[in-house]
Amino acid sequence: MSGHSKWATIKHKKAALDSKRGKTFTRIIKEIMIAARNGGDPDGNPRLRTAVAAAKAVSMPNENIKRAIMRGTGELDGGTIDEYTYEGYGPGGIAVIVEVATDNKNRTVSEIRHAFSKNGGNMGEQGSVAWMFERKGQIIIDGENVNEDTLMNLVLEAGADDLRQDGDSWEVITAPDALNTVQEALQKANIAFVEAKLAMIPKNSIQVEGKTVGSLLKMLDILEEHDDVQNVFSNADIDDKEMEALA
Repeated sequence: MSGHSKWATIKHKKAALDSKRGKTFTRIIKEIMIAARNGGDPDGNPRLRTAVAAAKAVSMPNENIKRAIMRGTGELDGGTIDEYTYEGYGPGGIAVIVEVATDNKNRTVSEIRHAFSKNGGNMGEQGSVAWMFERKGQIIIDGENVNEDTLMNLVLEAGADDLRQDGDSWEVITAPDALNTVQEALQKANIAFVEAKLAMIPKNSIQVEGKTVGSLLKMLDILEEHDDVQNVFSNADIDDKEMEALA
């Protein structure tokens, strides 16, 4: 089946080298807090259910999850976290979408703009690149010990739109409202996944080569390491050989 977002698997290859658990916890806690505003019961709140599943997938203690939910519902004091989305272009004309969760919008937008401008990119207006992407459910699965036919039959029967393999990983694409159903089908089948979330999937990818690869990855790394950044989406397609050369 056709591919959608090679950047998703590139990110997870990089994450396997970085393994920054603390940063992952921070992002998930913010997502739980925001999701819990629409209700603290995961059974009746699909976004919260997905966030809690992500927390458990990285072995976050139940007490941390509970406190994050209570902060989101207002049962505990925890400050006000708001969501914003910024768009722009990176080196090579690559489209980039940055989703943030912050308690200080002015500080965050200034720092995100600086990350773009100082690393060969430029931040654009709202909607400048969003039209190149679609909001979809995205599940990344470690390819080890996963049978292709079994996985394909399972996810398509559960309502997934697409499945593709990229190296050692599988990417499952769903309609936004089918994400939880497919996620639950995988859990019942005891198929572990690295990540499940709503993502901005590029309609078409752009091949990045040569020196532009290093410049682009540097900019994307800086964005992803920002404390307020939740997600970075790109329409970059980088060949495995280019990644190996950088490594």
